[in-house]
Amino acid sequence: MRFVEEIVVEEFLPTFRSMLAEDLRDRGFTQSEVAEALGISQSAVSKYAHGDVTRRQEFVEDERVQELVARVGEGLASDTMRPVQGLVEAEVVIRQLERGDLLAAIHREQMPELAEYGAEFAIHDPDSDLRSAERVLSSLRRGLRVLENTSGFAGLIPNVGSNLVACTPDATTIDDVAGVPGRIVDVKGRATIPAEPEFGVSEYVASVLLAARDAGSGVNAAANIRYDPDIVAALEEGGYVTAAFESEGDVAAGVAAALDETPDATVLYQTGAVGIEPICYVLGDDPVAVAETIRELT
Repeated sequence: MRFVEEIVVEEFLPTFRSMLAEDLRDRGFTQSEVAEALGISQSAVSKYAHGDVTRRQEFVEDERVQELVARVGEGLASDTMRPVQGLVEAEVVIRQLERGDLLAAIHREQMPELAEYGAEFAIHDPDSDLRSAERVLSSLRRGLRVLENTSGFAGLIPNVGSNLVACTPDATTIDDVAGVPGRIVDVKGRATIPAEPEFGVSEYVASVLLAARDAGSGVNAAANIRYDPDIVAALEEGGYVTAAFESEGDVAAGVAAALDETPDATVLYQTGAVGIEPICYVLGDDPVAVAETIRELT
């Protein structure tokens, strides 16, 4: 785990300070005056002056960093800028470089896992796609642990396998829905989760979830289990509202019709057709809630 702040502290800051110290020395500052202006020791200034501090070339060559150094250096030298303003000016540039820019690119090099979120994400943005996606995956992992530790869950897995899926707040496509690659399967009476959850790997369960949301349901997660009239009855006895939907043709249309007739339904089921296995879908606010509902059946 590599934080972007570590790159700022370990690579950007030494480069920036070295460049600024050099700029101030060129403007006639003594070593002690440079140390005072930058709030560092004279020995640190000496290291900068003698090239003992490694500079990251990308920062040295970046025009915005060069302009920052010149602006702050001129301000400090002319006494028109206090060190605190120099700090603020530097922070503004740092935030700019973090937002899908040079620092973000270096961060992706050192944390390749970030590459899947594209070039424009801002890691400090509380509403960023990255944060939303990771929260979904974290919640999904918790829900999967509940199912994995539920005795008897394997008996609820249909022939096509089960999946537990969850979506981002503004989900519109299957790529916005995370699930288990390859689905959850019954291996000798034990529910087996073959891989870590990912986005865009579920098709049918994700389609049902998206269709329910498009129809006005506020759910964010879903799972499929085998259909049985007794299972539906048990869910109804537990206080869940159920609704059947057409299993042939357009899934979205079938789910929309079912929810139009029973808008509060959080359990949707299809009784099957030629070549279509009967399936029951449990919907909920989050993956843990869905998993807990299924656990109540065991």
